[in-house]
Amino acid sequence: MLSQGTYEFLLLAEFSAAIVIFLVLFFITAPYGKHFKKEWKPTIKSSVAWVIMELPAFLIMPIIFFNNYKNQTIVSLVFLIIWLSHYSYRTFVYPWTTNNPHKPFPVLIILFGFMFNIMNGYINGYYLFEMNIVQNANWFISPQFIIGFLIFLIGFIINKQSEQILKGLKRGHHNDYQIPSGKLFDYVSNPHYFGELLEWLGWAILCWSPAGMAFFVFSFANLFPRAIANHKWYLQHFNDYPPKRKAIIPFII
Repeated sequence: MLSQGTYEFLLLAEFSAAIVIFLVLFFITAPYGKHFKKEWKPTIKSSVAWVIMELPAFLIMPIIFFNNYKNQTIVSLVFLIIWLSHYSYRTFVYPWTTNNPHKPFPVLIILFGFMFNIMNGYINGYYLFEMNIVQNANWFISPQFIIGFLIFLIGFIINKQSEQILKGLKRGHHNDYQIPSGKLFDYVSNPHYFGELLEWLGWAILCWSPAGMAFFVFSFANLFPRAIANHKWYLQHFNDYPPKRKAIIPFII
């Protein structure tokens, strides 16, 4: 049941969770990918894990959109398309194109991701498609939309280019990790995370919504500590790792 009260509660919960996650991840690195630990059981294969985690984000926005379809406008439809441009790929393409789709993935992390995507999909969908604050097509020529969309698009391209580079690294190297290079990898260890942060910063700006900002803040709280952990991992495992390369933000950190 969609309600203003539920929206406000979950919006506050997402901002609050971001603070907790940000602090916790500096002490406990999320145990998947290169940081996987065998003691984090039970697990399932990563391809299935990613589908389960991302599916709520893919489904909830269209459900809310069509639940109130009579009041939707071309602006609402464009918001939905932008959202699905990320989550259709993340849900149905990315899980099956990773280098090791059978790698174990902790069920506990899946549960956290699944719950977050329900919450995040709800607050963004409710704000855009139930509250209907942004309806006029003039929004497309507003500074917020133009700047936000450009940032989102740049982030989307960076994210996908970086993931393609990572996929190419292991071809012929089995499960061995290599030093990534090329594009933004020459400047940061985690350009795929940097790109995703740009996507959701752009989303927050182009929607100009508290729900969008909550998504960006949570994404930063989740990805920034992991980027720091990845950067440290590379430095520990490769003596020839480029010393001037930053963790996530080019030339800064």
